[in-house]
Amino acid sequence: MLMESTTRSRPAMAPSQVTPPASLHSLFARQPVENFVSGQILFFEGDEAKSIFEVVEGTLRIVRILPDGRRVITGFLHAGDLLGISFKSHYIYTAEAINNVTIRRLSRRAFETELANSDEIRPAVFHQMSDEMAAAQDQMVLLSTKNAEERLCSFLLKELQREMRAGGLAPIVKLPMTRLDIADYLGLTIETVSRTMTKLANKGVLTPSGRHAVEILRRGMLAQLAGDGDECEIEWRMTNTSREEFRRH
Repeated sequence: MLMESTTRSRPAMAPSQVTPPASLHSLFARQPVENFVSGQILFFEGDEAKSIFEVVEGTLRIVRILPDGRRVITGFLHAGDLLGISFKSHYIYTAEAINNVTIRRLSRRAFETELANSDEIRPAVFHQMSDEMAAAQDQMVLLSTKNAEERLCSFLLKELQREMRAGGLAPIVKLPMTRLDIADYLGLTIETVSRTMTKLANKGVLTPSGRHAVEILRRGMLAQLAGDGDECEIEWRMTNTSREEFRRH
């Protein structure tokens, strides 16, 4: 596991957690679903990249192994995310199920055929890969400039925003991953993650909500502690406006 240092190996590009255009998801509509249990590997780093995947349900951890054997988690994928989109011949990370996961699989050959023949798919793929580059840059900024509290708050904030975009009404952040997973993702120790969670609870920012979730009680303070207050306030206003418009219709 990575230790708490601002000098560390640069994380590999994690798959995007921003929902791609609908035309890309449409490729998977007729594919059968496959089920994976907790701990099962979807594919290993270095395996031949034969397929593209859509996550239908559940959560995956994306893992790289450093030359010295340490594990680096570069991202978490949830329902609606895609993985395996790359022009490389082999996967550059390992994808492992955190809980029970359902996916749809598309062969790389079929994907490349669609890419060559569809004017809609090409810009959608560009959109997806651009999001992945932006996510990798955000993660590098987080690891190189933020302290432990800012990193954890940024992570919780991102997960809260994802829940809100998915239509969640309550400020509940689901955390199916372990604290060790979170620590590896944020470049911290598990002790620091636990201590910082307790600190945030004592400040009244959050409270446990079952075994694998927290309720955000003061999201404005969470955003401020993450260093993203103004930007997050704009996104929350846009999200709430969209919900109100949906309710009126």
